[in-house]
Amino acid sequence: MSLPFQPEEIIEIAERAGSIVLSIYQRDFEIKEKEDHSPLTEADMASHKFITESLKRLHPNIPLLSEESSDAEMADRMSWKSYWLIDPLDGTKEFVKRNGEFTVNIAYVHKHRPVFGVVYAPVLGVTYWGGADIASFKKSKEGQQKIHVRKLPTRISEIKIVGSRSHQSEEFSVFIKNYPDAELVPMGSSLKLCLVAEGVADLYPRLGLTSEWDTAAAQAVVEGASGKVVSFLDGKSLGYNMNPNTLLNPFFIVSGD
Repeated sequence: MSLPFQPEEIIEIAERAGSIVLSIYQRDFEIKEKEDHSPLTEADMASHKFITESLKRLHPNIPLLSEESSDAEMADRMSWKSYWLIDPLDGTKEFVKRNGEFTVNIAYVHKHRPVFGVVYAPVLGVTYWGGADIASFKKSKEGQQKIHVRKLPTRISEIKIVGSRSHQSEEFSVFIKNYPDAELVPMGSSLKLCLVAEGVADLYPRLGLTSEWDTAAAQAVVEGASGKVVSFLDGKSLGYNMNPNTLLNPFFIVSGD
């Protein structure tokens, strides 16, 4: 499909939001607690404000949904055919731990499918972007390159499985027993999906709760790199904005091959 925007302008917004996040990361910052007991920092809100204002200015007719949106702002979402889905700071726990494994995520969702996404890791200085119809790319200090998932190794000992650094579940521990000799790669935020997209890892089983803004941008990158993000229950590609009662994802698995 033809995108109603230039990818470069969305990449710039994500990277500028990342610069705002980074400036807060490099000093003392206030940490609050949400109702679900997850952390919230001033960086979350500053990034949210910048991204939402920038997108509304550039594309006022495209609605948007952010992790930090109010209930009132989310009220009409089921009527949207296309919209922005934003996580202004994915990996707030990693941000608080100061390990650098957090990202700014912006996705464009059309007919329940993330067709474009940008994932920017400000500490690492790495940007991923793409979508199934346009391929996927990685930009770092080494330059820009097209990325692609790798062929699954035939030996289990050569398989690399990405696991959450802060959210590993009992179900995940059971899953990896099927791959006793595989290498486990711990990583935070949506960077886990991006490692599969660029062929650094083969599988990412997420057997725990996530929200749609956690995955949409990185799913677009994975699919642009010829990978899959599918429900663990039925093997169908993750869809978005399909349930009026929740924005939680089912358990899923990201696969390169």
